[in-house]
Amino acid sequence: MKRVKLALTGIVTLLLTTFGIAAQDGGGDERYEQQKVVYHINHDGGEDGRSYRAAMNNIQNHISAVGAQNLEARVVLHGDGVGLLSEAIEDDRLQTQIGSLKAQDVAFVICNNTLESRDIVLDDLYDAWEDDVVPSGVAELSHLQQQGFTYIKP
Repeated sequence: MKRVKLALTGIVTLLLTTFGIAAQDGGGDERYEQQKVVYHINHDGGEDGRSYRAAMNNIQNHISAVGAQNLEARVVLHGDGVGLLSEAIEDDRLQTQIGSLKAQDVAFVICNNTLESRDIVLDDLYDAWEDDVVPSGVAELSHLQQQGFTYIKP
């Protein structure tokens, strides 16, 4: 049932995002060049997931300003930040935001240390796959910064 819901949500998100991006003609201000950025989320969603939705809005605003074609973005989730994908299971707005960002090539990376220490199963997370898991969230943050990614903590 989870996979069917994910597929339907993904199709709707893809359609909305495709038409939205087409309407923006790629988006982005010509003042910005190529950017590589890593967003670090290790906090809980707060009341009603508000903090998670705000972080997803920050990322979308970044894409809108720079243009998806000019941005390589990763979201590293560890600690309480993995709750973003847990809460998204029940939160359609959060699902739409995540799906839209993924459709714009934003990668969501999940810390394996958090999964193991909290006994979290990937099937209990929204749209999470084995390929999304890295050994350590903090090590991934350092690795990405060494690769030239700008660090942002929303």
